[in-house]
Amino acid sequence: MKEIPNKDILLFKSCLVSVEYPGIESSTKYVFDKLNIDYLISDKQTCCTGLGHYSDIFDQFTTTAIGARNLSVAKELKRPNLVMMCATCYAINKKVVNILNKKDNVREDVNKVFDDSNLSHLKYEKNSFDSTENMFHVVDILYSKKDEIPDLIKYDLSNFKIATHHGCHYCKVHYDDTIGGVRNPQILDELVEACGCETVGFYDHKRTTCGSGFRQRYSNKELSMTVTEDKLNSLEDENVEILVHLCPNCHVQFDRYQNLISEQCGRKFNMIHLNIAQFIALAMGGDLEKVVGSKAHTVPLDSVLKDLKEVEQ
Repeated sequence: MKEIPNKDILLFKSCLVSVEYPGIESSTKYVFDKLNIDYLISDKQTCCTGLGHYSDIFDQFTTTAIGARNLSVAKELKRPNLVMMCATCYAINKKVVNILNKKDNVREDVNKVFDDSNLSHLKYEKNSFDSTENMFHVVDILYSKKDEIPDLIKYDLSNFKIATHHGCHYCKVHYDDTIGGVRNPQILDELVEACGCETVGFYDHKRTTCGSGFRQRYSNKELSMTVTEDKLNSLEDENVEILVHLCPNCHVQFDRYQNLISEQCGRKFNMIHLNIAQFIALAMGGDLEKVVGSKAHTVPLDSVLKDLKEVEQ
């Protein structure tokens, strides 16, 4: 497995996390603190442009320039390891680093924009970051610490039926850097198991996307919702109560639209949706509202999470 850092980390803020599910960020910080992971968050960092980029609003050059600016923030703070809470931020930033390192003409054009804007301090120096050695997803960090997680578990969640959904922008974009498998990813399953639980493992449509497709959610909504419905039906066939995932965009697709899809197809889905950081934070004893951020969820978490029992010592 590639070397995973536990210090000098810039925890990259995600617009979808901050706006839709702030409990993902508070849960990530809660778990990182429990695991003694050295991290920092900076207000100077901006959005990666992911939603706009994949909706054809931001072109690749603009996205690359904004990415270079964010890299300069990390460099200024002496935090060379960028860790993303969002699979799209992960895919975008790794691609940006590869472009800046490998395409001299693009890097020169980006740096000229900075020069022309009196922002020469933002200029990117070739190979100052590496897409493999410096760019990570939160699950990478958690996976490197999975042997330490069991000793920190407070609540027993083993009586729930749990399944996992691995975001495509983590598993399907940068194959060589994905840990825990790409064809049948297991990284989330293994992290759930570190909390003393089992998952249903492989299920029909496990490898299927959440259905959002960014702009497809709005421009081709019928197809988008059909894909999500197929996945929810597969999960309900397995009697899943908790779906664990790693991307806030997937979270939006499942949590915000589950009730709508239920009404349209006439089937009740008895599951809640948690980011892996929320799941681990909950298992470690994080407060359901203040840490996990339950009030931001459309499907009420307490519809499943009732009378949590502490782990027997």
